[in-house]
Amino acid sequence: MCSIMGWCGSDAILEKFLTGFERTKSRGPDDSRIVDTGKGLLGFHRLSIMGLTPSGMQPFELDGSYVVCNGELYGFEKMREDLIGKGYTFRSDSDCEIILPLYFEYGTDMFSMLDAEFVCVLYDGRTGEYIAARDPIGIRPLYYGYSPAGTILFASEPKNLVGLAEKIMPFPPGCYYRDGQFVRYAAIAEVDAVCRDGLETACGKIREKLVSGVKKRLISDAKVGFLLSGGLDSSLVCAIAARESREPIRTFAIGMSEDAIDLKYARQVADFIGSRHTEVYMTPEEVLSSLEKVIDLLGTYDITTIRASMGMYLVCKAVHEQTDIRVILTGEISDELFGYKYTDFAPSAEAFQEEAEKRVRELHMYDVLRADRCISVNSLEARVPFGDLDFVRYVMSLDPEMKMNRYGMGKYLLRHAFEGLGYLPDGILWREKAAFSDAVGHSMVDDLKEYAEKQYTDEEFEEKRMKYGYARPFTKESLLYREIFEKHYPGQAEMVVDFWMPNRAWEGCNVNDPSARVLSNYGASGQ
Repeated sequence: MCSIMGWCGSDAILEKFLTGFERTKSRGPDDSRIVDTGKGLLGFHRLSIMGLTPSGMQPFELDGSYVVCNGELYGFEKMREDLIGKGYTFRSDSDCEIILPLYFEYGTDMFSMLDAEFVCVLYDGRTGEYIAARDPIGIRPLYYGYSPAGTILFASEPKNLVGLAEKIMPFPPGCYYRDGQFVRYAAIAEVDAVCRDGLETACGKIREKLVSGVKKRLISDAKVGFLLSGGLDSSLVCAIAARESREPIRTFAIGMSEDAIDLKYARQVADFIGSRHTEVYMTPEEVLSSLEKVIDLLGTYDITTIRASMGMYLVCKAVHEQTDIRVILTGEISDELFGYKYTDFAPSAEAFQEEAEKRVRELHMYDVLRADRCISVNSLEARVPFGDLDFVRYVMSLDPEMKMNRYGMGKYLLRHAFEGLGYLPDGILWREKAAFSDAVGHSMVDDLKEYAEKQYTDEEFEEKRMKYGYARPFTKESLLYREIFEKHYPGQAEMVVDFWMPNRAWEGCNVNDPSARVLSNYGASGQ
């Protein structure tokens, strides 16, 4: 996955930089390098994915300028050929080596040219300035803060900056930083014009664009694997990949040892697509003993994110320890585009679209953060086909009336797009999926809630939760998570905008638990 860090001024102190930088060594265990630009420090921990030779090591340098990048730049080969035609030479097969030549040719206009999930920090040796940027969804992580002298600091994770910056905040997706300003170059959640494609045309394009998004994410010089929950989203990613791969793909599923809901469905999908399938079981003891580590690696107190991370962290840990796979494809971002269980309660198409836009804007603090941290802490790279920029732009632009649940089945467009084509059994394609934190076993969430209940009396809960003016805990579970968070990230609660919850303003959604289990329309989900 790689880790980057920049202390962008002459007040940089190497010892302090190293202290922060070493905290994310697991993101890039293959090699590490720090360069002094003359006006600050840039650091890079490498996980070798594209261009596996030492020549692909960063920071890349060109005529006194430097760049560190954590990213995958899709279609970079064509860009590299164009740059060679302009007289540039390259010493590696790394996609990220094209960034400095692109910047020399196009300046900050280059960011909107990239089909990529990336973050980068660039030092322009010609002007002595630093520039940083993040992809439009925020799939790759980047945070910033300021040193006591007022110098901006950038890092892949907030833990890099704890003790170096008083306030740590996520770098806004779809923006670049220059001259003390954040400039938006892409607002992917916003729709300029509603697309009026009919149902069949829309479903055809959804299928075409998702297949393309999966195919480009199979390209890797390192081995690729897949998380498979047995629900619609991950099953479609695996089914498409299986069709596009010469060898059987490797799939991994996890569940509680007692009552895992989705393991049986994941096994059905694996049998149907012919994957080499691995099941991982977790126990209540493993869940509780991993809780503090998971909150530390996530850098959040959000209930949904933490619950859903328990299984993802443990399955990725097994992949890391038991295989030589380095890249993991996942099914995140489908819900935000096509709807959750709670968006069935949207009072209008306009409200549905507004909620989708909000969710896509905030993804980098929740589901995308979860996938990145659970995967990267285990020295793996996450790739998210549903986050393909062309796919997201198209689905967001569709008439929201078409995306609302008018069909008696959530995510109808996505299901219909692959109906009758043999990608998945009908029983999987049309099954209502449980929330991931429930699907690994309802008992996992129950165990966490029961554990939290035992930590505080009712009086202690009321007293302790009132200490927090921002994102105040509202259950004992949320208080427990917040106290663990504050232990590792003191005073940094504003890194997260709020709790990821159903829209309480909608009738039927004013609930006190983020699980879809508490909604009246949960029905047969997760059975």
